[in-house]
Amino acid sequence: MSAHEQFADDLALYALEALDGPQRKAVEQHVESCAACRRELESLRGDMALLALSASGPHPPQRSRDRLMSAIAAERPAMVPERATASSGGWFGRLGWVAAALVLLGGTLLINDEKEKNAALQHEIAGLQMKTAAQDAELQQVRKEFTAFQGPDAQPVTLVVAANHPQPQGKAIYVPTSGKLLFVASNLPALPDDKAYELWLLPSTGAPVPAGVFHPDAKGSGVVVNPPLAAGVSAKGFAITVEPKEGSAAPTTKPMMVGLVG
Repeated sequence: MSAHEQFADDLALYALEALDGPQRKAVEQHVESCAACRRELESLRGDMALLALSASGPHPPQRSRDRLMSAIAAERPAMVPERATASSGGWFGRLGWVAAALVLLGGTLLINDEKEKNAALQHEIAGLQMKTAAQDAELQQVRKEFTAFQGPDAQPVTLVVAANHPQPQGKAIYVPTSGKLLFVASNLPALPDDKAYELWLLPSTGAPVPAGVFHPDAKGSGVVVNPPLAAGVSAKGFAITVEPKEGSAAPTTKPMMVGLVG
């Protein structure tokens, strides 16, 4: 396995804030130098953003739910929520049938008089309960992360371009006090493989600040979640340009979309 593949396997756990210590630091250092992994991380975080926002809005795209569930399954194949209910809604509640099936299997095997199998089953159930608790903690962390975008300081900004059908659109929610930013775009034109869209924060004074590189999917959708922005930066707006796929330190093309705060 190459170094790139090794770190790519850890991106889903990193996006869920499930890595710490040396492992987390190693992934962060790799992402800084690997454009492909940065794009993959932004895509995973974007899927989480759409899923989290679906609690108070439209259901997220099926591809977002399937993509994030596949990433989580690849990293944590044994993590199965045990207490999910129909009221959980969305992707959080879709795993409940797995836990129910395991409990039913446990009840059937307990009837068996073979003590060795019963002991193994008890051990498996205990392990499942521990993993369920860890999974619940991760889901709570995802939801907690996005509560910042619902506070009174959050600034919604809509970016549009005229005379296109369907019309490309971008929505940014920015929290200046913490530097947190959520951006979701739709109906964007496709780009060559060597190009990508780059989001820019337009400060009240000074040059544009890079705020994330992304490549839209087949339907023109793209997401940027919490790029490395300094807290306390006052923004007068946001813009999108077409840049090389690795991104640029400063805009190299005319903005195709611009949105102003307020």
